[in-house]
Amino acid sequence: MSHQETLTKYLAAFITGLVQAGVKDVVISPGSRSTPLALMFQEHRNINVYMNVDERSAGFFALGIAKASGNPVGLLCTSGTAGANYYPAVIEASLSGVPLIVMTADRPHELRDVGAPQAIDQLHLYGRHVNWFAEMALPEAGSHQLRYAKTTARRAAKEALGQNRGPVHLNFPLREPLLPLLDPYPFNEEEMSIEIEDSILLLPYEKLKKIAEQWQGVEKGLIICGQIEDHRFTEAVTTLAKKLGFPILADPLSQLRSSSMSETTVIDSYDAILKTEEAVKEFKPDVIIRFGGMPVSKSLSLYITKQIDAKHYVIDNGSHWRDPNYVGTTMIYCNEAAFCNELALLIEEPHSYNWLSTWLEMDDIAKNVIANHMKSTEELEEGKAVYELVDLLPIDSTVFVGNSMPIRDMDTFFHKNNKDITVMANRGANGIDGVVSSALGAAVHKRPLFLVIGDLSFFHDLNGLLMAKLQKLNITIILLNNDGGGIFSYLPQYGEPKHFEVLFGTPTGLNYEHAVQMYHGRYTKIFDWEGLKMAVLDSVSYEGLNVIEIPTDRERNLSSHREMWEKVSQEISSFLRGVEKK
Repeated sequence: MSHQETLTKYLAAFITGLVQAGVKDVVISPGSRSTPLALMFQEHRNINVYMNVDERSAGFFALGIAKASGNPVGLLCTSGTAGANYYPAVIEASLSGVPLIVMTADRPHELRDVGAPQAIDQLHLYGRHVNWFAEMALPEAGSHQLRYAKTTARRAAKEALGQNRGPVHLNFPLREPLLPLLDPYPFNEEEMSIEIEDSILLLPYEKLKKIAEQWQGVEKGLIICGQIEDHRFTEAVTTLAKKLGFPILADPLSQLRSSSMSETTVIDSYDAILKTEEAVKEFKPDVIIRFGGMPVSKSLSLYITKQIDAKHYVIDNGSHWRDPNYVGTTMIYCNEAAFCNELALLIEEPHSYNWLSTWLEMDDIAKNVIANHMKSTEELEEGKAVYELVDLLPIDSTVFVGNSMPIRDMDTFFHKNNKDITVMANRGANGIDGVVSSALGAAVHKRPLFLVIGDLSFFHDLNGLLMAKLQKLNITIILLNNDGGGIFSYLPQYGEPKHFEVLFGTPTGLNYEHAVQMYHGRYTKIFDWEGLKMAVLDSVSYEGLNVIEIPTDRERNLSSHREMWEKVSQEISSFLRGVEKK
């Protein structure tokens, strides 16, 4: 058997294993050493190939596809520093539990450490940021090697989709010649598949019964929900909350704010409420039940830290240790939705809803203050832009949110609604890099998709816009441009005016209109709120890349936020004084 025949059969077996494991999308960065894999992926009838010439963007684009689809996505590059450019996306995938199968082509062993071009040490390139690493064997003839290649592919997908979802890394040493044989069609779709039986993590009945007994008589309890992608969780946790009579403090990434099931239990203005000292002192829960990732809100995090007398239950579907506040008293490893469903069956209705009712009253007060403040705001500012989007976004749309200020404004201003809006973000490492590419990857499966992003994050991943042009993807980008790092105005660094602008404000003074047009996008600059309304409503039917820029002023944003928080605190304090007198 010739080298080309061996290479073709070996890689065909590997790719067949990936397809049988559910891989449908592969993102490829061009290069020479990866040629045989690239050609074979392109040839397969059931694989969608997305070419991205920039590896850093490609990594995040694959991440976005995987976040939106829930399926493992392949990511392929050549040897050398190409794979190193995937590192930021691999880290994000690791910390946010996104299944990626990273494949790096490599020089064969005889060309390593001898000065051969484009050869670096690629073994364990991503360290502890991958669930599994394997150095693939060189292609060889024989049925045993074909079974090895196929089984390794299935295992890679299994490791990516395990209890702790995340990336895996396969390193492929390949010898020249690199061209496989594509005629006849190299794949046999009728090959026997390897079945992998999996299950969700459940608690034994006796343990569930014990927890139900512990929670049954508790009146003052809180459920805190961070980022969770499981669509079954919303109904499960709201049912449990109603049975317990506990309010749910729902992060925007919990997917609980856009559901009709959440109306009577979800608190969405807790970030503003918990900036009120009286509320923090007055509302001391006996039990805190936490699901998902850590919430965005700083005031909520500080509040959790202060509740040292409460019992803290952290429920996690994997084996993470999600307790940066060091207050957890019980760590429960179980599927979150199943846990809620099973526990709700064991809980009887509470005798009192007073605790929940008071939280809902405070939530209404805070929302009314925020609404009145927004209505009186005529100047363009970031908080109101997010506030207005809630009404403007279509039903069943998806919003990808950038880090830094956009996700925090989403936490404050994205209030409860019945529009089934999915909110996504890269909250693993919380970086501002790769956000454009991630959103465009999500746009492959989520339509219509809107991206809310700050100017520095947009600039950081500007070349990611190429995928909108090449793949003809539909996306509307709401660009909040305060000409710099707006979040630092809310941090202690703001108190050092001598060096603040140079080191933290970092204004760039860039005009993005021509950059957007370079990628064949439509650009609109907003000058008033009516203009934003018209631009967003018009964007729903627009095909392609659409950028809506909202110029804002950092000082104005800061003063408006502070003024609003002060008004909320005044009203909440007044309400609490009235409660005390009753």
